[in-house]
Amino acid sequence: MRCGSRVRIPLANVQPRSEPGSAPAGLIRFSSEDRKRQGLVLGESGLHNTSLPILDRLSRAGFVRRREEEELTQSFFTKLRVRTPGLDAPVAGLSGGNQQKIVLARWLAARSRILILDEPTRGVDVGAKTEIHGLIRDLAARGNAVLLISSELPEVVALSHRILVMRHGELVAEVAHEEATQEALLRLMAGIG
Repeated sequence: MRCGSRVRIPLANVQPRSEPGSAPAGLIRFSSEDRKRQGLVLGESGLHNTSLPILDRLSRAGFVRRREEEELTQSFFTKLRVRTPGLDAPVAGLSGGNQQKIVLARWLAARSRILILDEPTRGVDVGAKTEIHGLIRDLAARGNAVLLISSELPEVVALSHRILVMRHGELVAEVAHEEATQEALLRLMAGIG
């Protein structure tokens, strides 16, 4: 959950790696809160945005296997219910909810195991928000780790197994889903009680 200033979280039982960038490729993926500037290539199609991080997997001798790329993208568009005139339609012309689903399709196609989702429903309509919430639940149920960063308390309470509350850049509480209410979280965030 977001609380203003710079964040330092002490991580127990984590062994630091000796070299930067030594985490297994594709293990951790980040979805920015600003999908238009940091999450998508707006002038490109949904097809190209989805396949971008896995071009090496879809290529042979430097050429992309177009049919495999289309089949993979179509399967994720169907699963995520992306509404688009076609796979080649530029993402700039799609709704915010469909743009966000394409960002998620990209990381699912990349077989990401740990997803950091920063404000995943910002700027999307109620229907798309419900679908994205369902997708996040499905990802967690299938064993993916999802770190949800959201300024919407109802979203945090509804989707989280555990909630870390921060105040002034410090971790102040860990709350289990069963104990989480908006009122309790607000009190912890404000330092009351």
